[in-house]
Amino acid sequence: MNLRDVQQQVDAYISQFKEGYFPPLVNLARLTEEVGELARELNHRYGPKTKKPGEPDGDVALELADILFVVVVLANQMGIDLDEAVERTMTKYRVRDADRWERKEE
Repeated sequence: MNLRDVQQQVDAYISQFKEGYFPPLVNLARLTEEVGELARELNHRYGPKTKKPGEPDGDVALELADILFVVVVLANQMGIDLDEAVERTMTKYRVRDADRWERKEE
């Protein structure tokens, strides 16, 4: 599945509700909340903060997917093709980091 397919699936999901998409700043707040949930889980796993007794382990994959969902919502609202945007970003990193890191030998 490519990002364009994901964007279409998210749009179909959101479009079934009368309210449709929330305003972009509401979705930005949602994105911030989701990133906070990921940060909390990573802090429990790799940082000094321990979970409360009986608190279940979180699912990092689902937290990342929640973040991706909200990013897709924002992209859809703004008419951004994420496949193209990611390709542009990868090109930017390839050019910027071409001489930055020592490459692995194969």
